[in-house]
Amino acid sequence: MQKLSEIAIGKEYIIQEIMDTELAQKLLEMGCTPGEKIVVERKAPFNDPIAIIVSGFMLSIRQDDAKQIIVKEAIS
Repeated sequence: MQKLSEIAIGKEYIIQEIMDTELAQKLLEMGCTPGEKIVVERKAPFNDPIAIIVSGFMLSIRQDDAKQIIVKEAIS
């Protein structure tokens, strides 16, 4: 398992856990829940923020928040 902040662009991952409860609530409202598939679409310079695709829409997440999201690579 890895942190969202560390994963490669274009690969599909599954959200395992959101370690910060306040962040988890915010992300829950946007469709980012454990078990949901996620793809890193692009990263800004210095990797902050990163753009992800989740639940069919693009979302930008700050690097500090991405460090709180644990993911595992999806098996095709």
